[in-house]
Amino acid sequence: MHMADALISPPIAGVIYACSGIVGAYCIKKIELQEDSRKIAMMGIMGAFVFATQMINFSIPATGSSGHLSGSVLLMALLGPYAAFLTMISVLLIQCLLFADGGLLALGANIWNMGFYGCFIGALIWKFFISKGISKGKIIFVSILASVITLQLGAFSVVLETLASGITSLPFSLFLAAMQPIHFAIGFVEGLITAAVLCFIYEMRTNVLWGVEDGAFNHQKFTFSKLFALLSVITLVVAGLLSLVASELPDGLEWSLERVTGTSELPIEGGIYESALALQTSTALLPDYAFMDSENILGTSFSGVVGSLVVLLICVLGCYLFRALKNKHYG
Repeated sequence: MHMADALISPPIAGVIYACSGIVGAYCIKKIELQEDSRKIAMMGIMGAFVFATQMINFSIPATGSSGHLSGSVLLMALLGPYAAFLTMISVLLIQCLLFADGGLLALGANIWNMGFYGCFIGALIWKFFISKGISKGKIIFVSILASVITLQLGAFSVVLETLASGITSLPFSLFLAAMQPIHFAIGFVEGLITAAVLCFIYEMRTNVLWGVEDGAFNHQKFTFSKLFALLSVITLVVAGLLSLVASELPDGLEWSLERVTGTSELPIEGGIYESALALQTSTALLPDYAFMDSENILGTSFSGVVGSLVVLLICVLGCYLFRALKNKHYG
């Protein structure tokens, strides 16, 4: 559901950049990292995992469309809303700058649509149910419910943003009728995938889940170090191998655009769009997750591994920087 620049006007892009920036700044203020090196490690490896899984589009049967994990509900359930939102910013920033996935002008909107709802609305849903006790059944139910609701909100935001931007080729009612049903299906599949990952972690080390206190449950089959190592291996396998078998069908947003306009890419016009494209082109070393001017299949694997490692590095270094600045400020 990465929006391209052609789907948003500069004024609306600026407003949503500001909204995402304000929420991000608030998260930096609220996040607690002073005594929790495990959270820093989890932000890094789960950010890398979400990056890797976003490369894998899964087909939606009988639609001609595909979808991919947004990952915000998964991150929220492991990190809490503040750390999850900052991790989503890191993932989407690297995708935009290094791989030209999603427009630079639309980056703020993509952060909002794919990150805000899953991290914060998802957190309200998770906390409401999990605060009364945790079980595999609850994890499955909440994962599906939160994924469906938050992806519906994200898809609806895309429609509102194009409407506010005056994109006349996308009439509100037609675009809405295309976006919401397909993203309901995508959200349901994301919920199943999220539930599978969280149930696995629940069995291996329950207290890694957000809102579960240390010692409250007996599922401690893995030490944290072993769990981190296993997640690292899984991330590399997903990024380097499973990314090669991703569906080539258009994702939910592209599919909706084709249904309404007949094309998955709208033209861009105007100096600011061209400037944003030029800047993004200059930073995108692996555009579309491939080697430049090459169709070598290894480009996808290389992009997946490199992107995952960069996200991990950005998350970890960013956390240590935030912690150092907070320690200096509060002294």
